[in-house]
Amino acid sequence: MTATQHITTETAETTATTDAPGAPESTATIFGRLTPEQLESFGEEMDAIRQRVLADLGEADATYIRNVVKAQRAFETAGRALFYLPPAWPLAVASLSVSKILDNMEIGHNVMHGQYDWMGDPGLSSRMYEWDNVCPSEQWKYSHNYIHHTYTNILGKDRDIGYGVLRMDEDQPWHPYYLGNPLYAFLLMVFFEWGVAMHDLEVENLVAGKRKIEDNKALHAGIMRKVRRQAVKDYLLFPALTGPLFPLTFAGNATANLVRNVWAFNIIFCGHFPAGVATFSQEECEDESRGQWYFRQLLGSANITGGKLFHLMTGNLSHQIEHHLFPDLPARRYPQVAEEVREICERYELPYNTGPLGKQLFSVAKKICRFALPDRKREDAAAAPESETTLAA
Repeated sequence: MTATQHITTETAETTATTDAPGAPESTATIFGRLTPEQLESFGEEMDAIRQRVLADLGEADATYIRNVVKAQRAFETAGRALFYLPPAWPLAVASLSVSKILDNMEIGHNVMHGQYDWMGDPGLSSRMYEWDNVCPSEQWKYSHNYIHHTYTNILGKDRDIGYGVLRMDEDQPWHPYYLGNPLYAFLLMVFFEWGVAMHDLEVENLVAGKRKIEDNKALHAGIMRKVRRQAVKDYLLFPALTGPLFPLTFAGNATANLVRNVWAFNIIFCGHFPAGVATFSQEECEDESRGQWYFRQLLGSANITGGKLFHLMTGNLSHQIEHHLFPDLPARRYPQVAEEVREICERYELPYNTGPLGKQLFSVAKKICRFALPDRKREDAAAAPESETTLAA
């Protein structure tokens, strides 16, 4: 099964029409839409958007991110202070949760992509920023900025497809282990920051014998140092500062981390795994041109509709298509360029996968459950020769 055979309209709104609702399009149909000349032109149009935004970066962008940082710090300060007032515990948790979401989504994720390196501000430098997360920033930048964004949705290359835990694609060979797909997804959601921290260790390859424990020695020190720092801050230092309220503050910090984990997991999965998102074989992506790279980013992503506050709280990853197309542009610009990207897709008759959060979440959950089971088509195909033989006898 090739990349574009996975593209469906089930629970996904697209700009391109298909032969039947929910019916997958063939490889020839999708890749045949654009000639080599059109692919080159498509890439040039995407490059033009990127260059125009880069040339327009200025004080408005700097003011925006600095204001977001101020807001994040204010929410954190308010949350920490409110823990001294037991009746205000729900407000403290809510405030701290917002702080952690802003830090991870709109600030940390985007700053570490280098979106604000042009400012020359050490506090917003991708080389120096460390986020409120147990995953060390240096390791995350390698697995995410380099591996994921270079090899987006290429099976065998992009380890974000299932995070080494889940089966999220029919070209991932089925194993009885995957019967636990829904359970693994729930646990990954609850402990998402820990899953991200363990990502580079490639535990699934250690189990399969494809990687040795010795290969991870260089990563262990960084992970343990960051884990200790986060654990001391959230589960020892700040609870201790509240004295006899230690248990309440401990529980509040744990709850805020849980809220952040659940939110981040759902936003990220809705941008990568709803129906209509494509995966690719390594052979399909050999000697890829710039236009083909843009084409793959478009087909391998999905957006979530919503208002300004919603987009802010997602780190503008609700515009996952634009993020994959332009990962180094300030995310606040994605809503602006989204209209132009969609118009270009309409001209080229290319799918633009977008929908409300509930719709995309349901689609992701459905896929998680569906891929927990063996593929019926493959089972039927494997059984067909035997059936024919039996009938002939």
